[in-house]
Amino acid sequence: MENQFLVDSEYLSKTALEKKHRLETDPSSRKNHMEYLPGMEVIKSDVCSRVMAQTESFDYSVYTARDVRAALDHEVCSIEDFKALLSPAAEPFLEEMAQRAQKETGKHFGNTVYLFTPLYIANYCENYCVYCGFNCYNHINRMKLSMEQIEHEMKVIADSGMEEILILTGESRAKSDVKYIGEACKLARKYFRMVGLEIYPVNTDEYRYLHECGADYVTVFQETYDTKKYETLHLLGHKRVWPYRFDAQERALMGGMRGVAFSALLGLSDFRKDALASALHVYYLQRKYPHAEMSLSCPRLRPIINNEKINPLDVGEKQLCQILCAYRIFLPFVGITVSSRESAAFRNGIVKIAATKVSAGVSTGIGDHESKYTGKEDESEKGDEQFEINDGRSLERMYDDMSDEGLQPVLNDYLYV
Repeated sequence: MENQFLVDSEYLSKTALEKKHRLETDPSSRKNHMEYLPGMEVIKSDVCSRVMAQTESFDYSVYTARDVRAALDHEVCSIEDFKALLSPAAEPFLEEMAQRAQKETGKHFGNTVYLFTPLYIANYCENYCVYCGFNCYNHINRMKLSMEQIEHEMKVIADSGMEEILILTGESRAKSDVKYIGEACKLARKYFRMVGLEIYPVNTDEYRYLHECGADYVTVFQETYDTKKYETLHLLGHKRVWPYRFDAQERALMGGMRGVAFSALLGLSDFRKDALASALHVYYLQRKYPHAEMSLSCPRLRPIINNEKINPLDVGEKQLCQILCAYRIFLPFVGITVSSRESAAFRNGIVKIAATKVSAGVSTGIGDHESKYTGKEDESEKGDEQFEINDGRSLERMYDDMSDEGLQPVLNDYLYV
């Protein structure tokens, strides 16, 4: 699995190629992925130890049909019940799980589905993550939008009717520092009622600053909760430090963010264990910060520039549906997002069962919303995409499709007073 993900580039210098080869083949050349780097805030929290204790002891092969039946019969889903619903033994019960999930979704969210769009403002990255199109050794067109360009992109998006935006960058403090991201948040406040961030993890005081600039919530992909696998996939950069990334959502809440979102990237490691860990990460933090809004997503690997072979090896749509239904049954109050990594048909179906939020009008490239949203020819410089999307529907098309499915599309569910 390791080598097929690696991106080779004839554009690398001899020195860079030597370093890249050393990082890939010699584990001793890589820094300890469990040790913090200078400047990284360490918080005293028991959430990580609790999540990992449950995950490491999770043997899904021991669960039986009787365990799954009991889980579905229980009014409240316990952690043990959730484990049973994630196990292979639950696959024959998928129809019943979907019915239970649909009932829970309707009870807590009605027939609403929330729409948002991402805006990538930079794709420079200092990490070497072997599955990501932005990784520092992948030869792509790099770009960082100016504040004028950011505002233009935001205006184009807002003119479409969108009211929630998710601002993303590559993970580079040097190119996209906290002040730059903060200024983008201030601009977003002019055009959108809800502003989310998906950036590199930062310290509590930096999250507080970004919240003061206008950010409402923070999304962090742990990628995989399997620490050994994580080490082999993240070979260079600050992202390599697993525990600092794990605690990012808690630092964001400590910094005043209203909400946080969680995810593993399914297909990197054992997807059942990663699904368990993601949900338990929410479960334990929700009890520690009951005022906070929390949400889950479960994206799968997608092809990237220079490597179209990157795909989840063992996570089909049936398995993905099982995970989403299990999430809903275990965490009935938590929002569930399904991204444009998935097909239109799958997203149309799952929003009627378990998901509550979908992206629309999506681009993972830099600076291309003008042409995407208006159809006008735009010959200005663009930055390459992070991965290939699977559902490119516009906001208008998504809104109509959701309405046709009998759902009520919602562009904003929060008012400032």
